[in-house]
Amino acid sequence: VEGGVEEARFTVALPAAGRSILGQKAAQILTEALPTVVKQALLYASLDARSVLQHVDTVEDQDSLRRQVTDAGLVAFVGDGSILPRASGNSDAPMDPNQAIKFQSPPSLARQFSLPHRGTVSGMGIPQGITLIVGGGFHGKSTLLQALQLGVYNVIPGDGRELVVTDPTAVTIRAEDGRSVESVDISPFINNLPFGKQTTDFSTPDASGSTSQAANILEALEMGAKTMLIDEDTAATNFMVRDKRMMQLVAPSKEPITPYISKVRPLSRTGVSSIMVIGGCGDYFDVADLVIMQENYSASDVTQQAAQLAQPLSDEQSFGKVARRAPQSDTINAAREGDRPGHEKVAINGKHLIRFGDLDIGLESIHQLADKSQTRAIGDALILARDSYMDGRTPLSDVLDKLERRFDEQGLDALMPGRFIGNYARPRRYEMGMAINRLRSIKFRQVK
Repeated sequence: VEGGVEEARFTVALPAAGRSILGQKAAQILTEALPTVVKQALLYASLDARSVLQHVDTVEDQDSLRRQVTDAGLVAFVGDGSILPRASGNSDAPMDPNQAIKFQSPPSLARQFSLPHRGTVSGMGIPQGITLIVGGGFHGKSTLLQALQLGVYNVIPGDGRELVVTDPTAVTIRAEDGRSVESVDISPFINNLPFGKQTTDFSTPDASGSTSQAANILEALEMGAKTMLIDEDTAATNFMVRDKRMMQLVAPSKEPITPYISKVRPLSRTGVSSIMVIGGCGDYFDVADLVIMQENYSASDVTQQAAQLAQPLSDEQSFGKVARRAPQSDTINAAREGDRPGHEKVAINGKHLIRFGDLDIGLESIHQLADKSQTRAIGDALILARDSYMDGRTPLSDVLDKLERRFDEQGLDALMPGRFIGNYARPRRYEMGMAINRLRSIKFRQVK
């Protein structure tokens, strides 16, 4: 929408036999079917006016709610009446309202906000700090966290999570065995490796679970994330905690890993919050500011009960250094072997794979990608960033700042000027940065 003109873009797959377009069928699609689709889908007179207005109102309310939640010092909000469970494991549709348990805030966490269209809404506010989501298996812990990780986006009316919003900088963190890591300072978590291998400028083509999770956190902080979302089920156990008996057997001086439990409070003191699903490690009660119990998909505040079980824990005085790294543009190349000079090929295969020349960028562990149109935009954004902003000295965070400003000014047309691509969706800076970090050819240089 610009200057009172609305432009809709989309892609049309033309019928073909082998490498030849079927002309008559293509003509039928373009001259008969396509005008009908446009008329039914894009002309206001063909739409239900109430549904159109509801969609606009819902988006504006979510934008307003997210701003108010941030201004109130909260990192997330879950509205009363929300339907968090999905119809099935492979569906984004909500569970049948007649079967689902609608969310209700614990009284101690209840907050109210006034929205421009919906009016006053109430729900559970999660404050900045360290929050645990606990409870038995299959009681809704991960369901709540999954709703929060997608709360960085607006949803459509009827999704059930229209009143679930999260800090826009929130990033889901998990272990990612086998990912490549390049020039990351993981020393806040890992030191004293065997054979004197340094960790202040650490690289590996095949990271372990604990090493990858450490790198994922440091990279997220480098890009400006202020909320970490962690599910114990997808985390590296030895990265999250070391119990007292293990510390008696393996002395701290012999253990390279400083677990997250020892760093989460220093991290919180820097303004970075953590929301964690914890089902099997009560040691985290020692550091928690808030503990939410999920029981039969109902939430309760059990912070006081958890505090009675907590024991004094000595944590690190400071979190440590977050290094800034400048990507080296000459290590980003989407050319394929045998192609003509200067020709580069970027393609996607679903939501979680970018084919970048002869290399694959695997995004399977990035849970906050909402659509493959974002993935397509990320692939082309790597080329734009390389050609426009990577000079070997500019830190990755600054490169992402410049990309975002470019998108604000020019929209996604900046990716392919003059091409009028119809299947882009704007990605967040964090997912763009994660893709850059997972390009196996990439090299970085740490900068001041």
